[in-house]
Amino acid sequence: MSRMKEKYTAEVAKAMMEKFGYKNVMEIPKVEKIVINMGVGEAVGNPKVLDAAVGDMKAIAGQKPLVTRAKKSIAAFKIRQGMPIGAKVPLRGERMYQFLDKLINVALPRVRDFRGISPKAFDGRGNYTLG
Repeated sequence: MSRMKEKYTAEVAKAMMEKFGYKNVMEIPKVEKIVINMGVGEAVGNPKVLDAAVGDMKAIAGQKPLVTRAKKSIAAFKIRQGMPIGAKVPLRGERMYQFLDKLINVALPRVRDFRGISPKAFDGRGNYTLG
């Protein structure tokens, strides 16, 4: 089990039950899924750029990304329906906790002039957007 999951189950869940008065363990909010998404605008003119992006995302996430395609044609962006324009990786379970641990303890502290993440990035439904 990853450090993040152990810390969540051992410390965070118990503290939240006491602070918010949850009667059942299933009432406690938890992270279900992390989706890493990358839009590659240059993929319209050069499809090989998307292959490099997929390789980078595979190295970051630890699993093969799904290539996303355009839903509609947009003439201003020179995009046709069905063209590959990005990639995404949904992470769940153990890989999700490993990614979250690396993000919080390794990647974000290395960002120059990092002042924390904004609480305004929550959308009201419990989703958070970073970057």
